[in-house]
Amino acid sequence: MSIEEVSQDQLKNNPQQMKTVYIRWKRLSNGWVKLNCDRACKGKGELAGCGRILCQSDGRWIKGFSRKIGACDALHAEMWGLYLGLDMAWSEGLSHVIVESDSKVLIDMVANNCKISGTIPSMIRRIQEILQRYWHTQVIHTWREGNRCADWLANFSLSLDSWNLVVLESPASELQRLIYDDIFGACIPRNLRII
Repeated sequence: MSIEEVSQDQLKNNPQQMKTVYIRWKRLSNGWVKLNCDRACKGKGELAGCGRILCQSDGRWIKGFSRKIGACDALHAEMWGLYLGLDMAWSEGLSHVIVESDSKVLIDMVANNCKISGTIPSMIRRIQEILQRYWHTQVIHTWREGNRCADWLANFSLSLDSWNLVVLESPASELQRLIYDDIFGACIPRNLRII
């Protein structure tokens, strides 16, 4: 049973401790670009992939990216998605990037907000090195409902025949609806436990 399934069971058993919040993709100040990253895993780590989307400050599409990774767990797939997304944003020459991921664990690891026993994973070190380059970046957590386009691209990566990076210069028709929802501020409800 996943952590989210446990949380949902607790919410059902304690309805007085629930609060519904509405999640939406958040616009940025002019001059900033948003990079949303996500991962997808099939089976018990048998196949993983990641997706990234670059959007202008108002949510308009810049580019989307999907890549099949191979066999790894969800956290390592998230690491690959964030690393490849940052590397791609740097290669595009972007100077002001807000990065969003729905992996709170990964965000905390990158920001050194949690204790890691043993050696810091090399992928975390690589991500931190990219973030320290001469550009303006912020890495923040978003809920899954605010990361739906990247989620779509991550799931799309699992269907790819190739292990190569796939760049989408324009969004697939199935993805366009999600982008419009982001641009026009559509809200998705999420039940949170009140502590």
